[in-house]
This record gives sequence, C-alpha cells and structure tokens, in this order.
Amino acid sequence: MNIKLTSNSSKNNKINADITVSFLTKDKLKDHKQKKLLDLAGFNAEQDSTCFLHEKEILVCGVDSLSNDDIRSSTSIAIKALKSSNYSCAGFNVDEENIQAIIEGIVLGGYEFNKYKSEPKKYTLKNIYLACKDVKKLQSAFEEAIIIADATSFTRDIVNTIPEDLNPPTFAELAKDLAKENDLKCEILGEDKLKKQKMEAMLAVGRASRHDSKLIHLTYKPKKKAKKVVTLVGKGLTYDSGGLSLKPSTSMVTMKMDKAGACAVLGMIKAASELKLDIEVHAFIGAVENMIGGDAYKPDDVLKTRNGKTVEVRNTDAEGRLVLCDVLDYAQDKVQADYLFDFATLTGACMVALGQYTTGIMGHSNSLKHNFFEAANNSGELVGSLPFNKHLKKLLKSEIADISNVGSKPYGGAITAGLYLDNFIKDENKDKWLHFDIAGSAYTEAPWDCNVYGGTGAGVRLVSSFLKSIK
Repeated sequence: MNIKLTSNSSKNNKINADITVSFLTKDKLKDHKQKKLLDLAGFNAEQDSTCFLHEKEILVCGVDSLSNDDIRSSTSIAIKALKSSNYSCAGFNVDEENIQAIIEGIVLGGYEFNKYKSEPKKYTLKNIYLACKDVKKLQSAFEEAIIIADATSFTRDIVNTIPEDLNPPTFAELAKDLAKENDLKCEILGEDKLKKQKMEAMLAVGRASRHDSKLIHLTYKPKKKAKKVVTLVGKGLTYDSGGLSLKPSTSMVTMKMDKAGACAVLGMIKAASELKLDIEVHAFIGAVENMIGGDAYKPDDVLKTRNGKTVEVRNTDAEGRLVLCDVLDYAQDKVQADYLFDFATLTGACMVALGQYTTGIMGHSNSLKHNFFEAANNSGELVGSLPFNKHLKKLLKSEIADISNVGSKPYGGAITAGLYLDNFIKDENKDKWLHFDIAGSAYTEAPWDCNVYGGTGAGVRLVSSFLKSIK
C-alpha cells in the first residue's frame, strides 16, 4: 500500500478517496448524523467494531476513547476490513495527536508475511490518504512514523523467516546488507575470532550446529557530534531445540522466534540511522543455533566465560544467557557507552509474571526504568518492571563453579536470568544497563492491538521513542 499525506480537499473535510474511515465513541454515536443507519446495522461503537456505510462512502470504527492506543487498535481492524473489500483507496483524517497511531495501525495492522505462500493473496486496496489541514506541519511526524513502522515490519520479517533460511552465517549476511543500505559499519567475528576472544560460553551453545556461530557488530555514527552513545545487545538464537535438555515437541514449533532480540536490535539501528538521530548506536548480536548431537554441550559441563567467570550448566535450554554474557562482556570492552541495553526472548517465566503482551524490564537504575515507562507510553508498547533482590541472587549459587546458569528453585525465573546477566555487567556500567525480556511480547499466535500472527517487532518502537527523547 502507498501511504500519502495530503490536504483536506474541501471546507467540509471531505477526503478525495473511495471511502473515508471515521472513529466513533459511544458518546458521539448518540448525535451522529447516520445514527439511524448505524442502529439498523446493529453498530454500538464498541472498541474495534466496524460498520461499512457503503452508500455514504464511510467505514465507521468504534473506539472506547480517542487515545492513541484505542485509535491504533481500531485502525488495525479497519485496515483488515478495507483489504477484504474492493475499495482501491481509503482516507483517514489525521492530526498531530493521532498520526503516529494511525500510521502504525495501517502498516503494522495490515502487515502480512507471504514469503512462503505459493500464491499470496492480492488486494484491490492500493492507496491510503492521510488528510490534514497543514501538510507541512505534519510532514516530519509523518516521515518519522513511517520509518519506525517500516523498521518494525523489517524486524517482523526476520523473526518470521524459517531457521533453514536464517541461520548464523545468513544472519551475518543480512547484517552486511543492512550496513550497505544504511551506511553502517559492520564487523563480523567468526568462530576463530570468537576463540581468540575466549568466548567459550557462546561457542559451547553453538557447538552441535552445522552452522558456525557469529558475533555481529553494526555501528551507526551521526554526521553531527553524537549527544550520547548507546549499545544494544541482542540474543540471536536462530533456532533453539533446547539442546540436550530437549524442549517438548510443541514448544519447538515457534523457536524461530528465539532470535527476536537480535532482530529487534537490527530494526532499532535501522530506524536510528534513517531518522538521522544525533545518537551513536552500536548493535551487537550473538548469532547461534542450539542443536543436539555428539558434540553438544551438556548439563554438568563447566564453561569459562570471556570475563573469566566459570558457569555450571544445569540446563542446556538456558542457553541465551550463556550467549549474552560473552557478548555483553565483549560489547563493554569494545564501546564505552552512555547506555547499555540487551534484548532477549529469555524466559517463559517472564510471560508467567507479566503476561504475553508485556516486556519485562530489569536493572539497577530506577530513573532509567522510568524513562522507558515514558517511552512505552509514547510508543504504544507495554512494559513492566521486575525487581532484583539479593535472596533470588542466592539461587544461582554453584558448588563447583562461580555461578550456575539456572536458579536452584523454579521461582522468579525471569529475575534470576536477569541477575545471571548482572554478573557480567561491569561496576561502572551497572546504572547504565537495562535487560529487556521480550519472551512474551516478541511473538504472537493470536492478533492483538496492531500485532498479527508471528513476530511483533517488540522493542523497535519502544527504543526508537527513547532514542528520540535523549537530550
């Protein structure tokens, strides 16, 4: 679909399109000039309900309020309804308050992943017109919203790509392509260099795979002097069988999504570079495949990490933290950043704690967490804070190594995973670091808000909002 920002064509705000989308609350329904027709259709303006008034060239959409969250969700339903119709162009009235929500609803709510369809469905709908009173005034907001929505869709595409097509080496090639397109610096470390860096924990996870593990480092530097330097680290398990601690068969079906943290980090640096933010951004990705075989790492193994700490392996399905601990240590030595954030589909326990829609945030800095709560409100993503505490930290104690890779009790699993990573954050970076567990929010098998089946692109809109707010 082509999306264009345009001026209202007449004094009565009529848009030059086949059909116009109108948002209606229950309070406004009482006085609507088409109330009789809407009553006949059984429309009562409930959130995410729709009603075509074809003879009036209007699609009426119910919303609980005119908040961005309600508008975004309703727009997602509207775009699906429009794609199922035979209209070729549709129009929305937009303003400074709702333009981002409407664009995200259109782009993300209308998103489809058709790479593996032999005959993708064709639609009549081709053009979307966003009408406003002053195009010049909204042009910047329009362009920013399109860039962030497109970066989120880009992230979804990578998450949804099957593991046969997207493995550590092809992930590295994808990163190289993005670097060329967006004028980024790209450095790839293969297994020989990983060995020289003594990244034995990361290498152990990928040992049984036929695909070599890769560490990817992308850099975006603005033309102006950077206000801040931000390091983003992503867990890139292109497939996770669970290793010898084998997952149940039903749990393996969606494990292409275990690379969602790495995919999100690519989407974030793509958005930052296209927004031309005055922020220096470094993206580090540990791309690994966790498989089984005669060379697989085992429960009872003790691994030596890059920073010298030893880890007792009690569960090979707690592999993401073994990759991240080495990548985080490398990233801190490589870049002296003002902020350090890691993103990972790390624990099912995070879904138990916060539900499947919400990203868990962990770290030491309450002020930094607060900044991300504000970014979440502005971006439409959902976040929740999970608190560190010294009692849960004790559960990671090992009798034969410095630390265990899982807690000794089945409680607080998301937090103990975050506390494990905390062992690899240097003291001077403790208050600069946040851990984001996107296990629940990164992938969905049932549509919600502007998310459709598959990868959601969780984290891209959130971090883009945070980066834009940096002074």
